[in-house]
Amino acid sequence: MTDLSAVTSFAGTARPALRDELEKVIASAKDYGTQELHKMITYQLGWTGENAGPKAEGKQLRALFCLLACQAAGGEWKDALPAAAAVELIHNFSLIHDDIEDNGQLRRGRPTMWKIWGEAQAINTGDAIFALANASLLNLAETVSPEAALEAGKLLHTTCLRLTQGQHLDIAFEDQDQVELETYWQMVGGKTAALLAFSLEGGALCAEVDLKTRGYYRDFGYYLGMAFQVQDDILGIWGEEELTGKSTTGDLVTRKKTLPVLYGLAQDGEFAKVWSSGEIKPENAPQLAEILHREGGRAYTQRSADRMTDLSLVALEKADPQGEAGEILQETARQLLNRRE
Repeated sequence: MTDLSAVTSFAGTARPALRDELEKVIASAKDYGTQELHKMITYQLGWTGENAGPKAEGKQLRALFCLLACQAAGGEWKDALPAAAAVELIHNFSLIHDDIEDNGQLRRGRPTMWKIWGEAQAINTGDAIFALANASLLNLAETVSPEAALEAGKLLHTTCLRLTQGQHLDIAFEDQDQVELETYWQMVGGKTAALLAFSLEGGALCAEVDLKTRGYYRDFGYYLGMAFQVQDDILGIWGEEELTGKSTTGDLVTRKKTLPVLYGLAQDGEFAKVWSSGEIKPENAPQLAEILHREGGRAYTQRSADRMTDLSLVALEKADPQGEAGEILQETARQLLNRRE
């Protein structure tokens, strides 16, 4: 597990409040005789079903970042709870659809929703969660202001479009022989970075800071998400299996078009020749990883991760987060940006 000790203390206080906010938001899902729909939502959130609990709930980092940004920007973190709940719901909405689109059968150690209730009901539940997330944001009219609720709604709708655009590109990559590096960045910017950017900007918005400061928080979240994804690409090929808990050459076997792979293909050398020859067997993957390393794939990807890390930390410094919440944001960011798993 990645060391996230910096945020642990805050999470101990904030997560129960976030849980209360989420329970309030999703209560209407059991109206009109749809208690089963409510049950499906609570399963997705990790509250009910087999092996329910903290592991099934996930780290909730996006929601926690939203609350921390509000506090660090001079607000009161509890005022941002409607935005944080919306973030957590949108994240889970995207996971439900992602699992269906990727044929994913396990999520956080449990069967995915569609494996239990079927694709149709899972899609419908994801749609319900999406609607509830938007309803949650309206509660900012009570904790912050009607203007903040409206602005947050505009931002969230743009974010959700970026999420689906990123997912579109990711799915499209599977059937494309050639993918441009620029298109990869567009994909990651939507699928991975957009919601994290909203989390930070939304939190700052709840503190009612100026647009310039909001932009710094947004950029911090955006580049943090980009760096995180590029690190994942490195770990998916060259990570230490005992730390990552998964095959370190799995991305090659599944022919996933990650950043180092796209770089290797662009060089049109030995790696590209082997990749284009057909199926990559698990026993051949380590040798192919070494070829990619030799041709500069790992070095290029690490430079990209370092560049995104620098941009993220520079933006955070410009945001000038204050107090204990600011310290937690800074330390948690450094822990995430220096992970090995």
